[in-house]
Amino acid sequence: MTLKQLIKLENKATEVWVISPTLHYDIENKDFSELVSVNLGESTKYKYIVPATPQVEKNLQLYKKRYNVTEREIANNFLILPPSEFNPFLTEIAIYNASTDCIACGAPATDDSNEVIVFKASTAKAMAKSFVDLWKKYMRVHP
Repeated sequence: MTLKQLIKLENKATEVWVISPTLHYDIENKDFSELVSVNLGESTKYKYIVPATPQVEKNLQLYKKRYNVTEREIANNFLILPPSEFNPFLTEIAIYNASTDCIACGAPATDDSNEVIVFKASTAKAMAKSFVDLWKKYMRVHP
């Protein structure tokens, strides 16, 4: 499914459940944020599961302002989990040749399917940087 097909699907939905590590699409993707704005105005029901991270907290503040929602609506429509509880929703990600070509792919963490997402180069490089930063933080040496 392409992003355009996904937008069409969401546009027709009366209820949307979102599991997001950062709220990227609702805050940073113009096409989706416009769609969410229209859908909320047309009474589409959105429910979110997100991790309790600084990035999500920042994006929740932007969400409230952008979509003119109250703190009560956030409380009713967002389940904010400790990051460890968020783990069942993660995908398996592999980063290949991070120091040269840097290709990142994602796939369901527990399926053996033929569906694999290949991330664009800038996303792959950002993932590689995050991997290195975390590795250094906890292992104290470059991977």
